[in-house]
Amino acid sequence: MAPTTKMRFVADPLSDGAIIVVAFGFVGLTQVIISSGELKPQQPVSSSKLTGVDRLAITQTVDRNAGMLSNFGLYGAIAYAIVDPIVTGVREESTQAFLVDAILYAQSAAIAGGLTNLAKIAVRRPRPRAYIEQQRQMQLYGDKAADIAETDSALSFPSGHASTTAAIAATAAYLAFARAPKGSPRPWITLAVGLLVTAFTSYERVRAGAHFPTDVIGGALIGGGVGVLVPHIHREQSLKERPVWIGFQPQLGGGVASLSIGL
Repeated sequence: MAPTTKMRFVADPLSDGAIIVVAFGFVGLTQVIISSGELKPQQPVSSSKLTGVDRLAITQTVDRNAGMLSNFGLYGAIAYAIVDPIVTGVREESTQAFLVDAILYAQSAAIAGGLTNLAKIAVRRPRPRAYIEQQRQMQLYGDKAADIAETDSALSFPSGHASTTAAIAATAAYLAFARAPKGSPRPWITLAVGLLVTAFTSYERVRAGAHFPTDVIGGALIGGGVGVLVPHIHREQSLKERPVWIGFQPQLGGGVASLSIGL
């Protein structure tokens, strides 16, 4: 007999699958636009306008290996998002449990990625390495220094690595707390590891000159928020109670618009 869980989650392959496809499609489309070079990058401003904590990103010595290390954190999180649903399916002896968890992780990553790319294109903040390159150009050529032309050089805010890692970590922690037996250390271990991986990935992105500290904080906030919200709205109890419901109540002689919120 399959063990029971503390909380059940449900997903609709059709509607949830559509959300995942649309979100990942948006991510892919924005990446194509970014890679085309058609978006003119914003040029770095005076470094004196940066906050004190962000100024550290352009005065540091950039670590050439940090980018690779940050990828380890990101790919490790993605690997966990693939393996964890499989483990859940085996533990619950249920293919449905595997599919639901896979949908939750995919949806969290897809929505976080879409929001991140939307913010990147809207803000177009120059990366620290763009500031560093501009300073180098000014030292060599003075007023004749060339503008930064690469589109990706102005996509610093927010960090995609941080948002994706945080989204997966938050979803994993939410599921662990919802399902673990009372007193089990597993959810706390999951939360601690998720925070550490997100912090490590974010730190290495800054060390690589790819992001400012506020970029990785922004990315982590987006990912963490999405990672908690997605499994929360897929709780079976939440769907039955319809925490937020808007619609029309048919009545004799007409209808009444209604909004109900269940707490």
